[in-house]
Amino acid sequence: MSGPLSGYKILDLTTVISGPFATMLLGDQGADIIKVESTTAPDHARGAGYGANEFTATFLNNNRNKRAITLNLKSDKGREILFALVKSCDVLIQNFRPGVVERLGIDEEKVRAHKPDIIYASISGFGEDNPWSHKPVYDPIIQAISGLTTIQAGSDDERPKLVRTILPDKLTGMTTAQAITAALACRERTGEGQHVRVSMLDTVVSFLWSSDMGGQTFVGKEVSSQRAATFIDLIYETKTSYISVSAMANKQWQALCKAVDHPEWLEDERFATPALRDQHANERLQLTQDALLHKSAEQWLEILEQAGVPCSPVLTRSEMIEHPVVKASKLIIETQHPVAGPIRQTRPAARFSKTAPEIQRGAPLLGEHNSEILGALGYDDAALKTLRDEGIIT
Repeated sequence: MSGPLSGYKILDLTTVISGPFATMLLGDQGADIIKVESTTAPDHARGAGYGANEFTATFLNNNRNKRAITLNLKSDKGREILFALVKSCDVLIQNFRPGVVERLGIDEEKVRAHKPDIIYASISGFGEDNPWSHKPVYDPIIQAISGLTTIQAGSDDERPKLVRTILPDKLTGMTTAQAITAALACRERTGEGQHVRVSMLDTVVSFLWSSDMGGQTFVGKEVSSQRAATFIDLIYETKTSYISVSAMANKQWQALCKAVDHPEWLEDERFATPALRDQHANERLQLTQDALLHKSAEQWLEILEQAGVPCSPVLTRSEMIEHPVVKASKLIIETQHPVAGPIRQTRPAARFSKTAPEIQRGAPLLGEHNSEILGALGYDDAALKTLRDEGIIT
């Protein structure tokens, strides 16, 4: 047994990021993922961004631990093959725009007719039953409508800013993977499958409510316009480079004042309590910045570490890979992909003491496992050739 989800089989009809990221997480934890791509319009991620030797980094980093087939789902024979696969699968996941699976004839009702207890998972941009359900969607659109861009700007009055990573896509993938696992656990107890629906908008708004929607939490006491507590980030310039310092608790604030040689800040009424320090955050952070300009990053990190003040260097992506903490965690691994060559990725973030996840295979070529998977259904070489000639598979 390898991975806590070993023995589960998932039919993956998703493309781009959110769905493939979800199924890769499940595959990393041992599930057998069968990626199904169109014969005429493969996963967009195969051609998006930086790449080498037939693979883009985006596709490699969202599709490992999967086998791949191609199917023309607009054809009767393609759907017949899909339904044959469904019979041995625990989950089917798709991220077509709402209405597409019905037109293709692979909606929940049709699929469940072949596997009554299957988990049918659907990812959408805005949900299935609202005025925007059928709109095309990408990550920046969700950042915009969810309020994330104004949160990132720091104030409702500032120009909105995108988070410079596709957070809604990846967060939706993580939420979907967790929800599928929960549905499988429920089926173990009840014997019943169900439909899991996850929208990108629902995911991001729920995520933001944890820490960024205080002004909208108390009914009847809403804040009409959100203003930033401070326009100064907790990134500080030193004589040599940038560091991050965060002193939230009283003990840490006291330690910071002494470490930067400004014990008089402890007597300043503006900073006497956490609430007052928040109220006067701009002044407090500016004083901290001025003090940190007088020594190098290396000197300050050593001083602050000894004083018990939370701090860190600000690293580039290349520097992060070489940092001792990252190396000690053995997070970054190098593997040999049979086509792409040597690649660098992260191991699965969650570690299990009894069922350790493994990277069993790199991302697949388009239709790489057609013969293997369809052969298991009883299609011989002659039948596979006929399917290719008819455009049912590639």
